[in-house]
Amino acid sequence: MKSADMVRLLALSAIWGASFLFMRIIAPVLGALPTAFFRVFFAATGLVIILIVMRTRWDFKGKLGAVMTLGLINSGIPFVMYSIAAQILPAGYSAIFNATTPLMGILIGALFFAEKITPAKATGVILGISGVVVLTRTGPVEMSANVLMGAGACLVATACYGLAGFLTKRWISEKGGLDSKLVALGSQIGATVLLLPLFAYTTNAHPVASWGGSGLWLAMAGLGLICTAFAYILYFQLIANIGPVKSLMVTFLIPPFGVLWGAIFLGEQIGWAHAVGGALIGMAVWVVLKPTK
Repeated sequence: MKSADMVRLLALSAIWGASFLFMRIIAPVLGALPTAFFRVFFAATGLVIILIVMRTRWDFKGKLGAVMTLGLINSGIPFVMYSIAAQILPAGYSAIFNATTPLMGILIGALFFAEKITPAKATGVILGISGVVVLTRTGPVEMSANVLMGAGACLVATACYGLAGFLTKRWISEKGGLDSKLVALGSQIGATVLLLPLFAYTTNAHPVASWGGSGLWLAMAGLGLICTAFAYILYFQLIANIGPVKSLMVTFLIPPFGVLWGAIFLGEQIGWAHAVGGALIGMAVWVVLKPTK
């Protein structure tokens, strides 16, 4: 791997790790749906500007509907779920749970897409589940129904990510492909359009107590523009340079950054459960993704 790609990989890990910090700042004030809606709205706006600057041709090749639906699965629902978790769990917890995405892909592939579960994949799933159990039962956050709900929300989000990978292959890749920047833009527009009525209904039925101050909206700009729009550009560049499998190394690096940012900026406690649970999940992802001879 070239040094420039390594820098991109570390930068992407740090950025996506920071997304959990931003959500932890925003979601307890605005609530889950407003946080998710403004994230995808800012991301869509940022991507429009980026594509205009890059003079990208907006030709979706008849796949706009599929891409927008993917946006609900790959961005809309997961962002709502992580925003729910951010109201309950420390940022580091959510970042570690995010590492279960490849494991969810294995389970969904076996259940719905006729993918075989190899011994390595089965071992990875068992290790990953063990890591989740350690983190939720013995971490610095006291075990409760709310903690279980937050953990469940994170796992729903990673299940959506796992499902989206298969749907992207079926709807986009196997039907002639599409510029990855357009997939990113269309998905964020789709998530924005689909979350808009839910956002309007909830804010009308249950008005937000406070819209926060300038600091909160700076965090929101960071979440939407940097952690979503700009991060997509970095990620797609990595895929082009080093391939999709190696790009998944980012899964290993997000949790340490998520825990680090939470400890530095929010004063979150770091306990041995972070190390043990995170290590088990990391081992699980490594077992699943390690190159075969």
